[in-house]
Amino acid sequence: MPTTRTVLAAFAVGAIAIGTLAGCDSSSTTASGSASGGSTSTRPAPTDVPQACSPDGGGTLQLGMVDINEQTAFFTQMNEGVQDVADEAGADLQIVSGDNDSATQVSGVENLVASGVDALIVDPVDATALIPALTAAKAAGIPVVAADGSVEDASAIDSYVGTANEDGGAQLGKAFLDITGGEGEVGVVGALNSAIQIQRQNGFTDAVEAGGMTIGTIVDGQNVNEDAQAAAENLLTGNPDLEYIYATGEPALNGAIAAVKSQGAQDRVTIVGWDLSPSAVEGLQDGYVEAVIQQDTFGFGYEAAKAAINLACGTAEVPATVDVPITIVTPDNLADFSYYLEG
Repeated sequence: MPTTRTVLAAFAVGAIAIGTLAGCDSSSTTASGSASGGSTSTRPAPTDVPQACSPDGGGTLQLGMVDINEQTAFFTQMNEGVQDVADEAGADLQIVSGDNDSATQVSGVENLVASGVDALIVDPVDATALIPALTAAKAAGIPVVAADGSVEDASAIDSYVGTANEDGGAQLGKAFLDITGGEGEVGVVGALNSAIQIQRQNGFTDAVEAGGMTIGTIVDGQNVNEDAQAAAENLLTGNPDLEYIYATGEPALNGAIAAVKSQGAQDRVTIVGWDLSPSAVEGLQDGYVEAVIQQDTFGFGYEAAKAAINLACGTAEVPATVDVPITIVTPDNLADFSYYLEG
């Protein structure tokens, strides 16, 4: 397996914050020691939280949220961020799981609208299915915030809280070229049912191919850990000389790691990807996972909830786009992000 840590450590020291997090502190606080050594970092609290207004007719402001699923740490942490802001603001919050299914998300939006929510937060499974339901919500006077993912029709939402996913993939791809010297073939574990992860895939593969590397087999993990592991097992079995894997999200990364471990391939395969998890931390500590792009998952929730409250109450101007930064996590700065693995 190529020696890559020195190059990546140098890259991680440089600025890789895609955009700036409006109204929120940096996505981490520094801690000494290692992630396995007892030192921990502290999750930043939300800042500039608006107080919820009373809606027409009185009562408590009602926020509704439809997420993608409630199994992946990314989404549960985003939900926790939304809940933290709702609690501090004095708003009620209903969260509906989309269960990785567009039709379920549509029903969730329609049910929340019928229940009388004052603002909606959504993380779309794909970029088109929710447009009619969101358009109807806006027509009923309910503001809509898209968080993490968005929809193709910008008029269906009032604000988007998100990361520049394609650019993030490209940044990691350029770093990967430095790691490999621009030689070799990369297999991809993706999620072809996720518009966001397709953007990450395209950004990475375009950058890598432009630098002279080859993109080999691309497998679809469907944004589910077990499916991603099965897909990654097939990737490794079908490509016994494969040295590199790129994973586009947390389930894809978990699946790639599990497959590499099950086949005893830690000494020949280098993995890079998105979103920390306990298995990613273990891989970083053991050396076969070299870098993980970490998003400010709690920050997504903070900013989405603040935007929803401000839109519903008219208390502050909300930009059309709120950028949330990303950071490349390596073994050298892993301890700074331990709070993502708490709870």
